[in-house]
Amino acid sequence: MYTIRCTAARITGNPIGIGTVATLPNLGDLSENVQITTEGPDSDEEDDIIKAEDNLLLVGHVESDASILEVYIYNKEEGSFYVHHDIILPWFPLCIEWLNHDPSDASPGNLCALGGMDPVIQVWDLDIENCLEPAFKLGKKPNKKKKTKRVGHKDAVLDLSWNKNFTHVLASGSADKTVLLWDLDQGAPHTKLNYFQDKVQSVAFHPLEAQTLLSGSCDGCARVSDCRSEDAHKSWSLLPEIERVAWNSQNPYCFAMSNNEGKVGYVDCRQETPLWTITAHEKEVTGLILSEQVPGLMVTVGTDAKLKTWDIQSGEPSQVSEREIRVGAALCASACPDAPLSVALGGDNKQNFIDVIDLALCERVTNRFGSRPMVAVNKPPSAMENVNI
Repeated sequence: MYTIRCTAARITGNPIGIGTVATLPNLGDLSENVQITTEGPDSDEEDDIIKAEDNLLLVGHVESDASILEVYIYNKEEGSFYVHHDIILPWFPLCIEWLNHDPSDASPGNLCALGGMDPVIQVWDLDIENCLEPAFKLGKKPNKKKKTKRVGHKDAVLDLSWNKNFTHVLASGSADKTVLLWDLDQGAPHTKLNYFQDKVQSVAFHPLEAQTLLSGSCDGCARVSDCRSEDAHKSWSLLPEIERVAWNSQNPYCFAMSNNEGKVGYVDCRQETPLWTITAHEKEVTGLILSEQVPGLMVTVGTDAKLKTWDIQSGEPSQVSEREIRVGAALCASACPDAPLSVALGGDNKQNFIDVIDLALCERVTNRFGSRPMVAVNKPPSAMENVNI
């Protein structure tokens, strides 16, 4: 599944058959024998059916005082891109993370964790339309009258990362200068990382190592943490503030980091300093993608309203393409797992706040990357064991 922020969003594939979306009835309008008619190209009912080749795009959309979680359908072959259903949110969303671990059901679910200005994380069930309440919440505010203590963060939740290796674990980075590791089954934080000097803006679990977490903070440091210990971590600097961090799944020792002055750095965890640093944009680099399938492809977007592609395979980054984007100052970017050269962007342009770009339409991109074979993440799970954190 894609997710992308406009303020918040992410694109994902259709990994678990979200085609069976339930709609909560209005005032008892429930029928057991509803048949959907899909005849005719303009059938609204046909649009309700999610096909196996569809990709889903989660968008946190803020307009005036309204905050909405929108579930888009994106089908590259058909050229379709539309809102399938939406959920009204109680507050301004800042980050979105899709997950399939449902604590109340042994079968995989289709859930979405949302962080915002409120310190309590909400988890919504995407398989239910017209949903009025989240499936469950992570965290609790203190209440003097009820004599209950705070659980979780004290300030806004700025980023989330779901652990695909330990599916009951979710990491959250906050403006309260901490990272919490949540046990979804218990609905409570298990581990607290509090060695940050400023807000934690970006978190990402390692694609292969369940215990390894990458984080980026406004104190100008990206850190790799061994979550089995509350103190084991190693840091690299890219001042003044880290905007985004991303693992290179094709080289599990390496990650990229971007800052608020347009720079991107690339780190090998076995080295004490970054392998290279470039000035990628004129302003903040708010979107940073290291392709999981296309060898050497890095995509950056920034608040300078530009998208750039880079080739980092040789060890020295080289710019491949550059284009103006229609979403205005970009707030985030996400790659599609089923269409590796499709990238979703969210920005501050109210008339066109969301867009999906097919990089394959760029001749420079296809000439550089088209002949490279697609790869899968299949390295052994002990990839980071030789790194001293």
